[in-house]
Amino acid sequence: MAAMDLQKRWGLIMGLRALLMLLAGLYAVIWPGAALAVLVVLGGAILLIDGLLGLWSLTFGGAKTGNFWFDVVRNVLAILTGALILISPLLATLLTVWFFIYLLAFQAILVGVMEIAIAIRERTHMPRIWPVLLSGGLYVLFGVVLLFSPLMSALFFVVFGGVLMILFSIGLFTLAWRLWSGKGPLPV
Repeated sequence: MAAMDLQKRWGLIMGLRALLMLLAGLYAVIWPGAALAVLVVLGGAILLIDGLLGLWSLTFGGAKTGNFWFDVVRNVLAILTGALILISPLLATLLTVWFFIYLLAFQAILVGVMEIAIAIRERTHMPRIWPVLLSGGLYVLFGVVLLFSPLMSALFFVVFGGVLMILFSIGLFTLAWRLWSGKGPLPV
């Protein structure tokens, strides 16, 4: 009897997680710009709290790492960054989006060029060179597309993440139902 109660509780917890994930996924798909701004503001709040807790632990919490000044500088920078994000969320969202999209774009271009260069250099050792060249070319093309439309790319990634959250929530609902009905295994 107690195992069944525990299984039903796990089913309820999984169902609530699935519902929250479904709502967040729908929010990201329907309002990707607002979801992106919410993510940046949450990141700013986390940075601010992390920096404050880090300074508190250095001062009162007994956190001695041997890198005192490094820890002080890191925590102060986290506080400043978090505060700047919370003071101007729109500007912070745009800067964050551009920074991460450009970082991803340059990484994609670099990986693509490296794949192409390695494929050409090692062509005698490869049975087929065209899949590697195609992969490298697609990486470069993906990076160039990101460079020319960073804001649209960021919104695409938010929508893509929202769709993934919706799909994952379906799996969680299924697991929750199996646990609630007593047909699924008890989580370990």
